[in-house]
Amino acid sequence: MNKTITQYFYTASFLLVSLLLLTACFKRGGAAGNTMESSDSVITAAKLLSMQRTADYTLVTVGDPWKGGVLHRYVLVPRDTDLPKDLPEGTVVRTPIQRALVYSSVHTSLLDELGAIGAVRGVVDSQYFIDSTIVQGVAKGVIADCGNSMNPTVEKVIDMQPDAILLSPYQDASYGQIAKLDIPIIECADYLEYDPLGRAEWVKFYGELVGKRNEADSLYNAIVTAYNEVKQAAAGAANRPTVVTEMVISGVWNVPGGQSYMARILHDAGGNYLWADDENTGSLALDFNQVLAVAQDADYWFIKWTNINSLKDLQGAFDLNKEMAAFKNKHVYVCDTDKTRFFDRIPFHPDVLMREFAAILHPELFPDYQNQMYHHID
Repeated sequence: MNKTITQYFYTASFLLVSLLLLTACFKRGGAAGNTMESSDSVITAAKLLSMQRTADYTLVTVGDPWKGGVLHRYVLVPRDTDLPKDLPEGTVVRTPIQRALVYSSVHTSLLDELGAIGAVRGVVDSQYFIDSTIVQGVAKGVIADCGNSMNPTVEKVIDMQPDAILLSPYQDASYGQIAKLDIPIIECADYLEYDPLGRAEWVKFYGELVGKRNEADSLYNAIVTAYNEVKQAAAGAANRPTVVTEMVISGVWNVPGGQSYMARILHDAGGNYLWADDENTGSLALDFNQVLAVAQDADYWFIKWTNINSLKDLQGAFDLNKEMAAFKNKHVYVCDTDKTRFFDRIPFHPDVLMREFAAILHPELFPDYQNQMYHHID
């Protein structure tokens, strides 16, 4: 099994377990102090994030997706100023961060887009990073390889002297020895947002962390504009083709729940997702026959996997795949996760994925579109 497939299993399993546990959203914290420019959060779509900017600091609240309430509160203070008196309760982070230890290529990719890749001075699980800046930095020793994400090499972490650690939280996480180093841990719960634009809005938080507020705000506004333009165009389509996604792997077909990130994007792209009435925000673990009963006649089939380059390959992976109408009608599209940056790019660019789906489902509306992620197989 190659490293990308291994990463896929790790990422998919982690996201699946976490998303299935997503049962509640938090209540945003109120204003603190008298220097608030506004008592309202600058966050509008994200459910697990609140951010109030003041003249002296930015107060960021991350909601607890498992228990409700607050998972973590941060007070971001510019590093070139004295610490203000009477700061609200929370982990103080001096910004912009300059020596970050980053656990995920999703976040290094975003920092690169914001023009702040230089803030990444250490990573874990370095073998899973494909960005050339990170790969070359690790090879040259400019970026520290701090070992395995489940058990980082504490000595290397101490040696690199990070001023922040960016990692994805999980339920009842303790973070082991890393949590004892008195280094701010930034709990990146963006992946637990199931609204596409809500997840993308976390760029504002990361932009604030690395001193790229304007760039992050502009990026998010551009994403919203692009997303809504395609959504509006797709809403005017003459029909809504039925859609099924993914495939059976080792006897299990993980179908996105009806309120999941993927289901919402498919709906906004003008698709009729066949599990749209399901209320789950995570995935449903079904067998082939359960999926066949619902989706045998689906018009289109979208798959994320590797080395599926033809219908013959798809049938070879599981012979009964040939029973799907989309297989028979040659309406199967595959995103090869070995050859695309799907996992790095799409979390903060739902507009890219939605445009891709909309262009495939409604080619008459997007005649000049060139696919970036999914390719047609026959």
